[in-house]
Amino acid sequence: MSNISCCVYYTDDNTEAASSGDITEHTPRPYICSVCGKQYTFHRHLTSHMRIHSDKYKCMECGKCCNSDYNLKKHKRSHSGEKLFECNVCRKRFSQSRNLAVHIRLHSGEKPYKCHVCDKAFRQSTHRSIHMRVHTGEKPYKCHVCDKVFSSSTDLNTHMRVHTGEKPFECTLCSKRFSQHGSLVVHSRIHSGEKPYKCDVCDKLFSTSGNFHSHMKVHTGAKPYKCDSCGKTFSLSAHLKSHMRMHTGEKPYSCHICKKAFTRHDSLQIHIRVHTGEKPYKCPSCDKTFGQSSHLRQHKLAVHSKIRRYHCLYCGVWFTTNMCLIRHVATHTGAKVWSCKHCSDSFQNHNKLKRHLLESHNEGTWFTCHVCEKKYLYECKLKLHLLRHEDVKPYICIECPKHFHTAYLLKLHHQKVHADKKFTCGLCNRLFSTMSYVKAHFRKCSMLLKFDFE
Repeated sequence: MSNISCCVYYTDDNTEAASSGDITEHTPRPYICSVCGKQYTFHRHLTSHMRIHSDKYKCMECGKCCNSDYNLKKHKRSHSGEKLFECNVCRKRFSQSRNLAVHIRLHSGEKPYKCHVCDKAFRQSTHRSIHMRVHTGEKPYKCHVCDKVFSSSTDLNTHMRVHTGEKPFECTLCSKRFSQHGSLVVHSRIHSGEKPYKCDVCDKLFSTSGNFHSHMKVHTGAKPYKCDSCGKTFSLSAHLKSHMRMHTGEKPYSCHICKKAFTRHDSLQIHIRVHTGEKPYKCPSCDKTFGQSSHLRQHKLAVHSKIRRYHCLYCGVWFTTNMCLIRHVATHTGAKVWSCKHCSDSFQNHNKLKRHLLESHNEGTWFTCHVCEKKYLYECKLKLHLLRHEDVKPYICIECPKHFHTAYLLKLHHQKVHADKKFTCGLCNRLFSTMSYVKAHFRKCSMLLKFDFE
C-alpha cells in the first residue's frame, strides 16, 4: 500500500474555505489517514482521500490512484495531451479548468490569497502557504544526501540536481543544459539579445532582474557593505564576499578539467568555455563569436566602429579602444604596465605577461597543436595554425586568384597589391598603400642611403 501514488483533487468547499482565510498553516487537522498518515481538517476530505487506497480509480498507464471517476478522467488528459480549456486572452490551453483559472490571474493581476503577516498577495493558495514559512522559519523538506533543509518540495527537487547532476532543461540553439528552467530562460537571452529590465533613470537595459537591481544602486549611491580589511564599500553583500577572497586568497571554484581555481563562480564559467569551445556571443556584423560579452564589445569597437575616442599625446594617432591606446603608448614610453603577481617581473603587453605566467609559474592553459606540438597562448591562434597543416585557405581575393589562410593575410595582400598607393617615400619616391608601410620603408631607405637627419 505504501507505494501507491495519490492523485487527490479537493472539492469546491475546501477551495472556498481556503480563499476566505478559514484554513491556515496552523488550522487543526484532527482527521488522519490510517494508511499513509496524511492529515485533514474535515472528515469529508479524509473520506474522499481514502478512496485512493482502494485501487478503484486507478490509471492503467502510470499507476496513479484518484478519489473519483471524474478526477481519474481529468488525470488521463495528462497522458492523452487533451486540453479542453482555452484562455480567451492568449489562447493558451489547459487540461483542467482549475489550471485555467489560475492562469487567468496572470492577465487580470488578481491575487486573492493574502499573507496576514506582511500583506503580500499571491495568485495561488499553495504559494501563500510556502511564503508563510518565511515568517515561521519552517523548512520541512530535507535533503537526504547533505541534510540541507528547504521550505518547499520544489526547492528540494531543484537542489537534488546538484547531487544527481541532472540538467533537464536544454537550449534549443546551442544545446547547453541547465538544472533550472529559470537559468535556461536567462541563458536564452544571450541568443535573443532580449533585455526586459529597463532603468528609468538612464534607460540602460538588463537581461536579469538581479543585474537590474544591482545597477539601480549606482544611481542611489548606496554601498552598505564595507570590507574590514581595506575599507572598500560595496552595494551588494555578494560583491563584498567575493572581494574578501582577494585578502584571504581563497579560491573555492575549481575547474574539473584542469583544476585551475577561481575566486568567483562566473570567472569559472567563463574559463570552462576554453575547454568546451563554447562562444555564445555573436557579432551581428561579421558573425564572429566570442566566449565573453566584454570581448564582443571590444571587437565591435576595434573592428566595426569608426569612432576613435582615444588620442595618443606622443604622435597624434587616434584609437577606437582605450586598450589599443595603452598598448600603443607603451611603444613610445617603453613602460611595462603589466605586472606579474607572483614575482617582480613586468611587461609591455598582456601577451608577454601571459606567456611568462605559463612558462615561469605554470598558470594558465597552453593550446597545443596535435600535429607538431607547437604551443599557443590563444585558441584562435591554434585554429589558424591548424589551417596550415590542413592546407585550407578559405579567404579568397576578389581581385586575383590568390587564397589565404586568414582574413588578416588577405587584408595585407590587398593593401600591398591592389589598394591605391597614396603614400610616397620622400627619399626614393616609391609609392605605398598605407602610412605604416611607408614609415617602415623610410627607415630602411634612410639606412641604405646613409641619410643623415642631423
